[in-house]
Amino acid sequence: QVQLVESGGGLVQAGGSLRLSCAASGSAFSIDTIGWYRQAPGKQRELVAVISSGGSTNYADSVKGRFTISRDNAKNTVYLQMNSLTPEDTAVYYCNADWFHLVLLTNHRSWGQGTQVTVSS
Repeated sequence: QVQLVESGGGLVQAGGSLRLSCAASGSAFSIDTIGWYRQAPGKQRELVAVISSGGSTNYADSVKGRFTISRDNAKNTVYLQMNSLTPEDTAVYYCNADWFHLVLLTNHRSWGQGTQVTVSS
């Protein structure tokens, strides 16, 4: 099993920045697509940004131009740089990874426990 541990959430004023990190750990795995989702109170969980093993990225329209996703394959870590934050970005941010078990030859999906991001006006 792959465990995902997020860090970097917190409270920031509108217009500020935060950087989220998500580190994957386990054994005999290879991560394919990894990225971030968020869920605000009373709303459904939504995609924020994802990045493939080849480096292709996909962003929600609401964060394009403000957020940047990147990954360090050597560290099995994905980052989300969030700039020009607005109160509408307030949510719990979850890391998500699609990964392949190198021994069992099976595909899996894991979620992190979530990290709170609060943007004050």
